[in-house]
Amino acid sequence: MATPVEKWVEEQARLAKPDRIWWCDGSEEEARKLMEIGMKKEKILDYPLFWELNQKTWPTAYYHRSHPTDVARTEQLTFVCHPKQDQAGPNNNWMAPAEAKEKLTKLTDGCMRGRTMYVLPYMMGHPDSPYAKSCVQLTDVSYVAVSMRIMTRMSKGVLDKIGNSETFVKGMHSVGDFDPNRRFIMHFPQESLVWSIGSGYGGNALLGKKCFSLRIASCLGQREGWLAEHMVVMGIEDPQGKITYITAAFPSACGKTNLAMLQSALPGYKVWTIGDDIAWLNVGPDGRLYAINPETGFFGVAPGTSMKTNPNMVHTLKAGKFYPTLFTNTGFDLDRMEPWWEGYDAPTPAKMVDWQGKPWTPGQEGKVAHANSRFTVSMYNAPTLSREFDNPKGVPISAILLGGKRTQLVPLVTEAFDWAHGVFLGARTGSETTAAAAHQVGVLRRDPMAMLPFCGYNMGDYFGHWLSIGQRLKHPPKIYGVNWFRTDEDGKFIWPGFGDNIRVIKWILDRVNGRIGAKETPLGLVPHTADLDVSGLSIPKDKMEKLSEVDRPLWQAEVQDIDKFLNSFGDHLPAEMRRQRDMLVKKLG
Repeated sequence: MATPVEKWVEEQARLAKPDRIWWCDGSEEEARKLMEIGMKKEKILDYPLFWELNQKTWPTAYYHRSHPTDVARTEQLTFVCHPKQDQAGPNNNWMAPAEAKEKLTKLTDGCMRGRTMYVLPYMMGHPDSPYAKSCVQLTDVSYVAVSMRIMTRMSKGVLDKIGNSETFVKGMHSVGDFDPNRRFIMHFPQESLVWSIGSGYGGNALLGKKCFSLRIASCLGQREGWLAEHMVVMGIEDPQGKITYITAAFPSACGKTNLAMLQSALPGYKVWTIGDDIAWLNVGPDGRLYAINPETGFFGVAPGTSMKTNPNMVHTLKAGKFYPTLFTNTGFDLDRMEPWWEGYDAPTPAKMVDWQGKPWTPGQEGKVAHANSRFTVSMYNAPTLSREFDNPKGVPISAILLGGKRTQLVPLVTEAFDWAHGVFLGARTGSETTAAAAHQVGVLRRDPMAMLPFCGYNMGDYFGHWLSIGQRLKHPPKIYGVNWFRTDEDGKFIWPGFGDNIRVIKWILDRVNGRIGAKETPLGLVPHTADLDVSGLSIPKDKMEKLSEVDRPLWQAEVQDIDKFLNSFGDHLPAEMRRQRDMLVKKLG
């Protein structure tokens, strides 16, 4: 008798009409076969899906070039299909479930003709974790199958774990014909279903990533009493050997991966990586907040990654331990058969093709690598991987950092007065946009907890859910706003960032452990200048003071923009958020 998974796969196959069905087992042998298919046989694009890179300098690494229209998340084509529009909120595009399924059914009918349907059984989270979820994704492209093996715990054992249960997360994906007008990423939270067609880009096609781990999981978390967050999870070991665990939320391409693998500029401090993108947060039996990273890989932005900015990531990319490592839409050195991108340490090669395969020479207009070019690599390659990474219980969180990219106005670090104030601090967070989403770069938009593109339900209710989690915590983490990106009058960054961010984290750890005081401002608590360890840096005193400056007139104008954003949630906005807003206005005078 067919299991629920088998019945669902058969049903989707009748619609998509693939020539064959391949049930993946997640083994390395299978991954090698899939790479061979992508290099030689699979005709999804007009060129191979994979090219083998120089195995001496980049062991187990391969190059992938996506369709030129398919290089980033397409937020305008991403929908959350709750039964009622107000459940989705103004933060999501909404379509009625019946209408969405009718549209998708027409687009999916026969979309896999001539192709293979790959069945990908995978776990988000360690299989022994009480917080893990069993999932099955279908796809018609080996790039997605191989990438999901890197990013998740894929194995045939997941099918045994699901057994005859109807409870598993479903993902239906096809690249279709790559036509942007026939491209949709649809989420059905009530059914734990993601249905994506027309895109092969990571955030649209690796359905365990943003689609499930955040959009669907945030809805599950609301129902089940936990949080799915766009956050780094990391441990900081101090000179005495004590490890403190924190999470940190930043919008895409704002340095989460660099932070998660930070090489400390302060002697005696080490960073241990648990995750660079997703955190699932649960209230533990002891009343503390615990975090797991449901993923097993990095899907990071290549441009700017170097031995200077993130040496540990460069070591990870060259480790060659877990097969394979993928580079997508970087430049390609034809002589050495190596990837190259702007900001990388190696000299600019003389003979390259750009991310679209066009000849490119140094000095010509335009970039050789797409601004959102990526690498996909296993976390097990990382020299900084925490020994707690596979702990089914997760790690206890002492501090939560909420940040964005603001060149003006926002202090380097601000401690919230309490949990509710921290939720408001997160709710008002704004960031200047980056290339990780398909829209204009450098525009300010509100991005609470870096979750605006990923919260799968009305964000007003999301703030309420954060408040309710705080009420259940016996020992709530302290919440901090951080901003590494403030600039001076010449437009230059005041704070050096990268490895020197450990100096801000050290201040946070000192605050968590009650070792130092802080200065109260209308926004929250900021450091006394003398308490920030800036030994070895040459930042003038006036600029250091500017990093904690609160410009009251400018903040009064900022509040008007915050009001506009928060008011968009209407009756769904918790009264506590309005109370926190009023307190801020009063303190600003």
